[in-house]
Amino acid sequence: MGPTDRRSTGPRPGLRHVPRPLRDYTLLADGERGALTGPDGDVVWLCVPGWDGPAVFSELIGGAGAFTVCPEHSWKVSGGAYAEGSLIWTARWTLPGGVVECREALAAPAEAHRVVLLRRVRAVTGAARVTVRLSARGEYGTAPAPVMRRAGEELWEGARGPLRVRLRGPAAARNGPDGELTAVVELAEGGVCDLVLEIGDRPLGAPADAGAAWRRTEEFWAGAVPGCSGLAAARDVRHAYAVLTGLTCPRTGAMVAAATTSLPEHADADRDYDYRYAWLRDQCYAGQAVAVHGPHPLTDAAVRVVTERVLADGPGLRPAYRTDGSPVPPERRLPLCGYPGAADRIGNRAGSQFQLDTFGEVLELLAAAARHDRLPDDGVRAAMVAGKALEEHWDRPDAGLWELDTAWWTHSRLAAVTGLRAAAREIGGPAAGRWSGLAETVLRETRRRCLHPSGRWQRSASDPGTDAALLRPLASPYRPGPRAVAVATREAVERELAVDGFVYRFRHGDGPLGEAEGAFLLGGFLMSSACLAHGRPVAAARWFERTRTAVGQAGLFAEEYDVRNRQLRGNLPQAFVHALLLESAVRLDRAAG
Repeated sequence: MGPTDRRSTGPRPGLRHVPRPLRDYTLLADGERGALTGPDGDVVWLCVPGWDGPAVFSELIGGAGAFTVCPEHSWKVSGGAYAEGSLIWTARWTLPGGVVECREALAAPAEAHRVVLLRRVRAVTGAARVTVRLSARGEYGTAPAPVMRRAGEELWEGARGPLRVRLRGPAAARNGPDGELTAVVELAEGGVCDLVLEIGDRPLGAPADAGAAWRRTEEFWAGAVPGCSGLAAARDVRHAYAVLTGLTCPRTGAMVAAATTSLPEHADADRDYDYRYAWLRDQCYAGQAVAVHGPHPLTDAAVRVVTERVLADGPGLRPAYRTDGSPVPPERRLPLCGYPGAADRIGNRAGSQFQLDTFGEVLELLAAAARHDRLPDDGVRAAMVAGKALEEHWDRPDAGLWELDTAWWTHSRLAAVTGLRAAAREIGGPAAGRWSGLAETVLRETRRRCLHPSGRWQRSASDPGTDAALLRPLASPYRPGPRAVAVATREAVERELAVDGFVYRFRHGDGPLGEAEGAFLLGGFLMSSACLAHGRPVAAARWFERTRTAVGQAGLFAEEYDVRNRQLRGNLPQAFVHALLLESAVRLDRAAG
């Protein structure tokens, strides 16, 4: 299906959501799944029961189903903010005659098969009429909506197949023929109305109590995110912790790469993917970033996940898994119109690729845990298995960090070198000498094949260009090769792949940067860390500050940024961007201190 086919597919009948720029959306997440909310109070994305389950609210990508809570008045200005260190969002609307707020969150700690969405509406000043609209549609909006029936004075319930829905709150509501439930809540000044929506794929049990659910959720976030006092960017660092926590499954420890699927990296370019899976590399980035700040359950979770997967799969390790450890399903299209400029697809072909650098990142994560004396015996065993896999496969071409055609990618070999060196130094033991020797063997051959005549690293053995991926190993404390090569590589990336303070991955043909894709926000934070590692703290601070401007109004980063149009691109929020912001902020702060 090409771009013409995508444009010819219209939205589903009854679709009310007007797509907004990605910067306008807010994330609610409980670790088991995530919801995206627009500025008009409409939850337009939620999958049940878990991250990669079928969406029940899918208006974000052209399906059906949403849950809207918004003042009736058409003349209003929207805004809002998170409670610091949490994913509890308070939407705020300023009307001609007053202010209305809606405090909202996915209740935590999360349940595996039931999501509880809390929304507390308050007329801050002036009276208010608030519209409530609920339309839950299974299978990305293609299944009929469950018929909602009154089960109590303020309680509505419905079921269709395995889908169960329950809403508590509106005293008077109307049930439409298409299964849509609507109500108007009238609030006097200072008045409050609690709405509790429960959705699951099995019987829901006893109804959730709003007050108790709010207390547990507040306690959860207070215990999940550290204070970060003293850091210059403390608020952003705490928010990064909250986003990473919200994307991490509490039962398994697996962190999804992003909460969404099919949000385009470049309009009409057929580059829209499903990121609702756990990429081991991304989780290693997050675990290592948090370990730079100090011991934390997010690093422990990352160690647990990679340990289980390495011990289970050995050299057959996959780059990505579902959060329960099962394989990522193959990619397929959905018959929806998609977010503007994109097609809709689920599954991901990367789940079956061979990506050598993942083994190096696993070793560096396990080394970070060992440095904090938090590496269990199984983790040491996993390090042995990962080291053995590198020993046997380091010379094998792979798909690389960017998941492209198979090649002898330089970044993959340098990641292997830093991982082996980290393991030798921090984990030690009988294998330390073998790991160190293997690191030197890999580095020597990589220099022979991938050192550009100008004295910098090139993309691959067959591609003389430069690549922002090379910044990652160069910023590592275990960075490979002479300092002069590292500096020359960083300078080449800055000279050839940066525009207006933003870093791109690599050049696509002869066209200008920004024509084929947006700036890669991971690259900007990696550039900051590389500058710091090379003794340029002022430049590092500039790259850091410039990159963190490419953010939505809720403080969420996507994977890419359209510099010219100042728009977020790709799935939202992108976990590894938040992880590298956290790491860069901590490193900068320590360098300044």
